[in-house]
Amino acid sequence: MAPKGKVYRGSVKDFPGFDASQDAEALYNAMKGFGSDKEAILDLITSRSNKQRVEICQAYKSLYGKDLIADLKYELTGKFERLIVSLMRPPAYSDAKEIKDAIAGIGTDEKCLIEILASRTNQEIHDLVAAYKDAYERDLEADIIGDTSGHFKKMLVVLLQGTREEDDVVSEDLVEQDAKDLLEAGELKWGTDEAQFIYILGRRSKQHLRLVFDEYLKISGKPIERSIRGELSGDFEKLMLAVVKCIRSTAEYFAERLHKAMKGLGTRDNTLIRIMVSRSEIDMLDIREVFRTKYEKSLYNMIKEDTSGEYKKALLKLCGGDDDAAGEFFPEAAQVAYRMWELSAVAKVELRGTVRPAGSFNDDGDAQVLRKAMKGLGTDEGAIIEVVTQRSNAQRQQILKAYKAHYGRDLMADLKSELSGSLAKLILGLMLTPAQYDAKQLRKAVEGAGTDESVLIEIMATRNNQEIKAINEAYQEAYHKRLEDDLSSDTSGHFKRILVSLALGNRDEGPENLTQAHEDAKKLADVSSNDSSDSLETRFLSILCTRSYPHLRRVFQEFIKMTNHDVEHAIRKRMSGDVRDAFMAIVRSVKNKPAFFADKLYKSMKGAGTDERTLTRIMISRSEIDLFNIRGEFIDLFDKSLHHMIEKDTSGDYRKALLALCGGED
Repeated sequence: MAPKGKVYRGSVKDFPGFDASQDAEALYNAMKGFGSDKEAILDLITSRSNKQRVEICQAYKSLYGKDLIADLKYELTGKFERLIVSLMRPPAYSDAKEIKDAIAGIGTDEKCLIEILASRTNQEIHDLVAAYKDAYERDLEADIIGDTSGHFKKMLVVLLQGTREEDDVVSEDLVEQDAKDLLEAGELKWGTDEAQFIYILGRRSKQHLRLVFDEYLKISGKPIERSIRGELSGDFEKLMLAVVKCIRSTAEYFAERLHKAMKGLGTRDNTLIRIMVSRSEIDMLDIREVFRTKYEKSLYNMIKEDTSGEYKKALLKLCGGDDDAAGEFFPEAAQVAYRMWELSAVAKVELRGTVRPAGSFNDDGDAQVLRKAMKGLGTDEGAIIEVVTQRSNAQRQQILKAYKAHYGRDLMADLKSELSGSLAKLILGLMLTPAQYDAKQLRKAVEGAGTDESVLIEIMATRNNQEIKAINEAYQEAYHKRLEDDLSSDTSGHFKRILVSLALGNRDEGPENLTQAHEDAKKLADVSSNDSSDSLETRFLSILCTRSYPHLRRVFQEFIKMTNHDVEHAIRKRMSGDVRDAFMAIVRSVKNKPAFFADKLYKSMKGAGTDERTLTRIMISRSEIDLFNIRGEFIDLFDKSLHHMIEKDTSGDYRKALLALCGGED
C-alpha cells in the first residue's frame, strides 16, 4: 500500500484473507432484525482498508440489491454513524463531501477548506476535483470562487490547480532569491505584496520551500510564520500558516489539529473524524509519534479520555496503538527534532527586551513624582507604575539614589509600606538589580521548610556565566553565605551536583567542535555502562552543564543521527524527578530560550488560577533581555498573544503594570 521505495506509515492495512462477499454478509446480518450489532460493524469496517471497503459495498449491492452506505446511515446514529460512513467512501469522495458540507448553506467552514487544500498532494487534489464533479455535477473551483473572497480565494484557487512543483533538485540561487522576495514583499515593504506570498508558497516544491524558510530565518532573524502573522490577516493568514506547517511537516500539522480538536471543554468531532479517517492509510503512525513528542501524551490516550462508546472504540482502532505503552520513537518525529536543532544552530536572532532606557531621563524628577504619589492619604499606583515600568533597571538604580539624596528616605521601604500584594512584589522586584532579584528568588526557594526546585532550575539553567557570577556576588552580599553552600545543603544526589556545577558559571563560551560533538553524543547515547562513577546522569552533567550552547546544538544533532531519538525524548524516558527537569530545562534553553520562557508563562496562566510568582519572576527578569522575542514565541506556540492572556488572567494595577512590561499587543 506504500508508494514504491517508501515504508507504509498508515495504521490501517489490507485485511489478510479478505473476502468481500463474506464481509458483506456479516454486515447484513449485523443490521438485520431489531437493533444492530454495532460492535461487529466497527470491528469489521475499521480492520479493512479503504479499497477493501469499496469492494464490500459492491458485493453488498450484488448480494442484496441494497446500498450499504444507505443502510449504515439508517442503522447508526450521531458521531459513530458519521465516522463509519466516512470510512466507506473513497478518500477523494470523502474530501469532496467535506468540502461540499463546508460551503453549503449559510456561512462557510473555512477551517475545513484550509485543512484539506493546504495538506493534499497534487494527485490527491486532482482526484478530489474529479470526485466533486462526479458526485455533485458541479465545478469545485467555481463553487469555491462563489463562496470565498479576496486573497484567501486566490490562494485556494492556486492550490486547487494541484500544480505544486515536485522536483527534488533545488537551486541554491532560487532559494536565496525566493527568501529575499518574501522578505521584500512583507517585512521590508510599506503594506504587503500578497501576490508574491501566493506565488512562492503556492507553487514551489516542499523541498525547495523548506530551504527557503531556513534562508528566510537567516536573513530576517525570525521564522516565516511570525512574518505571516504580522503581514497577513484573517482566513488568508490562517491558510498561509497551514501551508507553511504542511510544508515543514504534514504529520506535525495534523498532530496539532488533533490536539486542538480535543483539548479544553468539548470536542470538535468533525475535525477529529475527518483527520482520523483521511490519514489512517497515509501517515497515522507519524502523526501519533509527533503527537506523543509534542504533547507528552499519546494520541490514543487523549482519544480514550475525550470520547466514549462505539465512537471511541472505532477511533482507537483507527489510531492503531498506544505510544505511551510502546515508548517507540518513529522517524518522522526524529526528522522534525533534527530540523529544529538545525534551525536553532543557524538562526541569527537579535534578542530584544521590551523595556528600554527612557529618553530625557531625569532621576530627580522621577524621585519627586514617586514621593508625591506616596505622600498623604492614599497612593497613586498609576504614577508609580508609569515611572517604574518605563525606566531601565540602571535608571531605577539612579532614582533610588536621587530619592535618598532628596528626601533622606529609603525608596524601597516607602514602596513596601504603600503597596501590597502582587503589585508590591512586582514593583519592588523591578527596583532590585537583576542579580539582586535572582539572588532573592533563589534564597526564597531554599529557605524554610521545603525547597522550590522549579525556581532553582529555571534560574540556574538559563543564566549565562556573567549573570551567574553576578548572582553569586549579590547572594554573598545580601545573605553573607555562599550560594553554592546553600544549594548543597538544601538539595541532594545528582540534582545537587547539577546545581553546583551550574553555580560555578564556568560554561565554555567557544564555538562548536565537530569531532568533540560526535564523542559527546556517543557518551550521551551509551546506555550500556554500569559503572556508578560514569552513570548516565554523570555523563549528561559533564556535557550539558559545561559545553557552550553552539557546541551543544551540534551534540544534540549528532545524538539524533546515532539514536533516531531527540535528546528530550531520551531524558524523559531514562531519567526522573528534578534531575530530568533540570536537564530538560538546559536542553530547551539551548534550543530556544525565549520559547522555554514562553512555555513557562503560558503554564503560569492556563487553567484555573494563576501562578503569579512565576509570572512576576519571568516578566521582571526577561523585560530587558528577550521579552520581545518571548512574545513572538508565545503567539507562535499558543495562537494567542501574551498581552491578551495577561489581560484575561490578571486584574487591577497588577495587570496594568504587567501589560506595561509586556510592551504591546501582537
